[in-house]
Amino acid sequence: MKLVIIEGIGKKDTIKKYLGSGYEVMATGGVFRDLQKRALSVDVDDNYTPKYKVVKDKEEVVKKLKEKAAKADEVLIATDPDREGEAIGWHLAVVLGIKADQAKRIVFNEITKSAIQKAIASPQTLNMDLVKAQQARRILDRLVGYKLSPVVSKKINKSKLSAGRVQSVTLKLVVLREREIINFKPEEFWDFFAHLEKDKVEFRASLHNGLDGKRIKLTSKEQVDTVVAGVNGAKYTVKDVRKSVTRQHAPAPYVTSSMQQDALNKAGLSLARCGRAAQSLYEGVNVGERGKIALVTYIRTDSFRVAPEAQYAAKDFIIKTFGPEYAPEKFNFYKSKKSAQDAHEAIRPVSIEVTPDEVDKYVERDQAKLYRLIYNRFLASQMTEATFNSVSVDIDANNYMFRATGRTPIFAGWQAAHGVVVGVEKPKAKKDDDEENTEKEEFVKLPELEVGNLLKFLKLEFAQKFTKPPARFTEATLVKAMEEAGIGRPATYNPIIQNIAARFYTEKDGKYIKPTELGFIIVDLLDKYFVEIMNVEFTAGLEERLDDIAYEGLDWVKVIDDFYKPFMKDIEVALEGEDDIKLTLEESDIECEKCGKFLVVRQGRFGKFLACPGFPDCRNIKPFEKPVCKCPKCQGDIHKRKSKKGRIFFGCSSYPNCDFVAWDEPTGVLCEKCGGAIVVAGKEKKEKCGNRECGK
Repeated sequence: MKLVIIEGIGKKDTIKKYLGSGYEVMATGGVFRDLQKRALSVDVDDNYTPKYKVVKDKEEVVKKLKEKAAKADEVLIATDPDREGEAIGWHLAVVLGIKADQAKRIVFNEITKSAIQKAIASPQTLNMDLVKAQQARRILDRLVGYKLSPVVSKKINKSKLSAGRVQSVTLKLVVLREREIINFKPEEFWDFFAHLEKDKVEFRASLHNGLDGKRIKLTSKEQVDTVVAGVNGAKYTVKDVRKSVTRQHAPAPYVTSSMQQDALNKAGLSLARCGRAAQSLYEGVNVGERGKIALVTYIRTDSFRVAPEAQYAAKDFIIKTFGPEYAPEKFNFYKSKKSAQDAHEAIRPVSIEVTPDEVDKYVERDQAKLYRLIYNRFLASQMTEATFNSVSVDIDANNYMFRATGRTPIFAGWQAAHGVVVGVEKPKAKKDDDEENTEKEEFVKLPELEVGNLLKFLKLEFAQKFTKPPARFTEATLVKAMEEAGIGRPATYNPIIQNIAARFYTEKDGKYIKPTELGFIIVDLLDKYFVEIMNVEFTAGLEERLDDIAYEGLDWVKVIDDFYKPFMKDIEVALEGEDDIKLTLEESDIECEKCGKFLVVRQGRFGKFLACPGFPDCRNIKPFEKPVCKCPKCQGDIHKRKSKKGRIFFGCSSYPNCDFVAWDEPTGVLCEKCGGAIVVAGKEKKEKCGNRECGK
């Protein structure tokens, strides 16, 4: 009997099915041996030697693995194909008493019969450079966390605070964005259009150049009035027509970060939901008569590389499904980022023949959404360019120049993978809330226009607008920012973002992430004393040095030593500083019925709650309730309350200064007739005036 040891228990049945008799499959369930929790577990005086211990809740798993391995004819280590997987494989070899250079390591990027059999036919040895890189990362993170967190707790006078090598600089990104929003000053601008007509086709052109022939930007009503007067009675004459065929190349297949971004923006999946769905699609799901099969390749990657056999299979499918003109003569290739590890392929369907329409019937909703995204993106990435007829027209009106641009599709190309058919008008996409304030050419349907054409003037259209601050990060855009900055790696994006939220350094405002007061304070403190740790470029550079350990054989001890010694000097300086910070607590208007103090808002594991500031002498706590609305009388917060007899009512937080009270839920709007509060009442939730004498 041969023993195959994997990480995730979810793929056990899928792999066992492909191996058949003669093999037994066991799973570690992820990390099972790690640095001890309540100690540094790194000997900084002995070349940063780590002290590992079997994780307490994995002791029984390790015991069973040892028993099975002792009876097995051969042990094959099949942990995940990444650095952490390689490190887990090495830990397995250690606990099973197998020398690293004698361990049989098998690696597969997809869970298919052919991939697994190919891996078993040619086992490798453990890649100790990958193991050293992962060990260096783990030791660095432990040194930073163990040495830095107590300093932060002491300086802020709050226990159990946490700071980390990558989490802190990620938090800084969130704080910097929030400060950018706070300090943002809106600037006035005006959109200005002329509505025109030719051959009974109406269109509009935007004001482009002023009287001096330069690009004009209107920033006041006075400037708008000047242009209105200037074009009054003008003849709108076509001065220039530029026609071209434009091409749009297919997008690259997904890597981890782009998959996470589209999962949120296009399918509404949070990082956690996307991660669960992706892992299950990789490990295997039941698909009708096909049984339990893996649907996608390994889902933690930063490479756009695609296996040649997958490209040939996609080409055959494209020709068969769409026609030969949709398959490029040469395969499409996409250049990965310089920082990419390129250890795995891009994320793609295991088999292009297993379509989303077939899968939809058998899998959960999140799995179906994500598989369709991955499938369509990969299919599109292997198809030809989309082409368009583009036209740009300049129109003169009393020496002011207006411009209209138009684009019509010629050939759908890769867009056909997303259901686009040339000649069928697509519904307009909703504008993404995360779009930046950038001007974009407006593509409209234009009539046939030639130089010298005189156009019929219909009307002017202009509107005052103001620039908007940059949007707060969503989980998806924060992942994108981390990737662009070079901090973190595919396997770490989700845990880092979840960690700063779990520590209450950030909170959600709808789908957006914003820093808490504690988040601001921690960033400011770390920025003052730990310049390098909080420097994005430094953190990215350290990631590159970890890559060099993995792929260039760089000495891992030197990498840690170069970081640790200056870091400890910063620790000493921080501890000597006498600028401790005390958190301010948000006080509520609710009195503690036990001691009379006003309760304060605190953060707990399950969100905000109200607690007595007299703790530990008084341990009274209450649930925290968000205000229903603003009080129409004084703009204080309206809260839901319960009377002594248990009846629900709504009262103002400004009491006793404001005596507003209502039995029905207020809307925050005043009655136009009498000035009373509009409330929502009855089973049908109808709006009415809360003033009984009014009756509106």
